[in-house]
Amino acid sequence: MLRRPSNAPDRATPPKKRGSYNCRRCGLPKKGHVCPSADGWPAHVPLPRSGHRLRRALSFDDDRHSSPLPASAMEDDGLIGTTALVAVENPDGVVEEEEEEDEVGCGGERTLPASCMVEVLRRLSPKELMRAAAVCRGWRECVRRVWRCAEELRLRVSPRSQVAFVGSVLHKCAGLSRLTLRMESDFDATTLACVAFSLPNLEAFELNMAENTVNRITGDELGNFAAKKRCLSTLKFEGCTNIGFVNISSSSLLMLWLSDLYCISKMVLKCPNLRELSLDFTRQVNDSTDLATMLESLGCTCPCLRNIHIASLQLCNEAVLALASANIRDLRMLSLVLGSRITDAAVTAIVSCYTSLELLDLSGSSITDTGIRMICNVFPETLSRLLLALCPNITSSGIQFAAAQLPLLQLIDCGMSIRDTDSQYESSKQNISPIKRRTGEYNKWQRLSTTKSSHVYQKLIIKHGNLRKLSLWGCSGLDALCLNCPELNDLNLNSCTNLHPEELLLQCKKLKNVHASGCHDMLIGAVRNQVLNEFSTAENHLPCKRLADGSKRIQVPHFVQQLSDDKKQKRKLLTQCIVHHD
Repeated sequence: MLRRPSNAPDRATPPKKRGSYNCRRCGLPKKGHVCPSADGWPAHVPLPRSGHRLRRALSFDDDRHSSPLPASAMEDDGLIGTTALVAVENPDGVVEEEEEEDEVGCGGERTLPASCMVEVLRRLSPKELMRAAAVCRGWRECVRRVWRCAEELRLRVSPRSQVAFVGSVLHKCAGLSRLTLRMESDFDATTLACVAFSLPNLEAFELNMAENTVNRITGDELGNFAAKKRCLSTLKFEGCTNIGFVNISSSSLLMLWLSDLYCISKMVLKCPNLRELSLDFTRQVNDSTDLATMLESLGCTCPCLRNIHIASLQLCNEAVLALASANIRDLRMLSLVLGSRITDAAVTAIVSCYTSLELLDLSGSSITDTGIRMICNVFPETLSRLLLALCPNITSSGIQFAAAQLPLLQLIDCGMSIRDTDSQYESSKQNISPIKRRTGEYNKWQRLSTTKSSHVYQKLIIKHGNLRKLSLWGCSGLDALCLNCPELNDLNLNSCTNLHPEELLLQCKKLKNVHASGCHDMLIGAVRNQVLNEFSTAENHLPCKRLADGSKRIQVPHFVQQLSDDKKQKRKLLTQCIVHHD
C-alpha cells in the first residue's frame, strides 16, 4: 500500500542521547541503587571517585567549565602559585532567595547546608579555592558564591603567572572593592588595564613590587587610571621610577602613596578631597626633582590635606618655606624625612603656619635644641608624637625639655641622635672621598682624633605620665638613663653600647617590651633585674595569729590558711615583660 507523500519538509530527528549512569538526585551509580532522596531524605552531592577528572575552577567564561583541566597542570603552569586572602563581609548577600536551602555533600552520605559550606570556603586562599572548586559541582557553586561576594583580595603574582591569570581571578569577583597585588614580575600597562576593566567598583588599590622587578607604568597611564575609576579612594603604588611626571585628577581620591619616585619633572594634583599624601623618593643624590615648586601649589589643588609625608635627600629650607606658603589649614601630620639641609629656620616656618600638629617627624634633619624649644612652645596642647631620629645636633637636654613641656606626648624617637664622638668620627671618616683625602682633610680628622683626651657622654632623665613608646636605638652617647613613666610599654635600647648598668633606673609599671640587641650582657642583666624582678623575694601574704597570752606572733599553717575572695581580687599580678636581645 502506497502512502501519500507529506507536504511538510522532512525534519531530521535528533539522535537519542544516552542517559547518565549515575543518579540525578544523589550522583551514585544507578545499578542496584535505591536513592534516599526519593523517600524524603535530603539530596547530597558526593565527593568524586578516584577516576573523576578534576575541573578548572577559574576562567573568563562560565561555559568553559565543561572543558576540565587538572589542578596539577595549573600548578605546572604557575597559575595558582599565589598566596592571598579573600575577605567576605556578607557571603549570602547576593544569593537569590529560595524556599529551601541547598545542601552540599561533605563525604559519604553526610551533607552540609550551602551557607555553612560558603562560610568554610571563604577562609581559604585562592589557590585552595581553585582546588576546592574541582571537587564536585556543589562545591564549585559554593566557590562561585565566595568569589562573587568577596570584597577584599590580596594576591601574589608569581613570575610564571601571566596576565590571563590575574584577569581570570578578578573576573570571578566583579564586586571587589579592595585589591592588593604583590608583583614578583614586571608590572605594565596591560595588567593595569586588566584591573581597571575587571573591577568597575574598585575603591582601594595597592601595588607592591618585589626585588628585581620593574614597574613600567608612566605618568599618563597612572593619571588615566585614577581619572576613570570614579569610586577610587585609596591608591598606593611602589616602584614609580619610570613615571617621569605626575598628573592626577580625581574627586574621590582620599589617600595617595607613591614610592621610589625619581627625577619628577612636573607634579599636578587636582584632588580636592585628598586627605593623605605620601611621596617617597629614591636615595640618589642626582635626583633633579624641584620640591619647592611642587609643594607650593598643594594648598590650591589639595586644600583638605591633613597628613603629608615626604622622604627625599633634596629636602631643604626652601622646600619647607614653599610648603608653609601653601597655607594648608587642616594639617595634622607633617613628616619631612632625610632632609639634612633642614635647619632651625625651617622649624620657624613650620611653627608659624601650622599650630595644630599632632605628629611631627624631622628625622635626618640638622635642627638643634633651639628648634626643639620652638616646637614645645607652639604645640604643648596638640603634639602627641615627636620623631627626631638621625639628628646629630640635638642633645639629651633638648629631649628632656620636650618631655617636660609636652604633656600629651606618647611617642619619642631620637634614635642615632645622641651618639658618641668616636662613632661620629668613624662615620665621617667613611664619608670622606678619596679626593678629600689627598687634599689634606683626612689629615685634619686624624689630628682631631688624636687631640681627644676624654669621651663626652650624656645623661637622660625623663618623667612623663602619658609616654607609651620611647626609642633610643643607636644612642651610644648615653651613659645614664632614668625613666619614671608609668604608662610606658615599649622601650628600645638597641646598640646603646655605653650605657652603664649601675646608671640605669626603670620605674615603668606597664613595660611590656624592652629591645636590647647589641648591648653588653651586664646591661641586659640589669634590665632583666628591674623589669622581671628575678632577684626580688616574693611578698608574704600569709596571715598571722597571736597566742592567747599575747606574747608571741606565729604564722598560721598552710592547711589552716583561708583567704577571702576580696583579698584574692585585690592582688595585682606582675606585668609580663619581654626582653628582646641577640
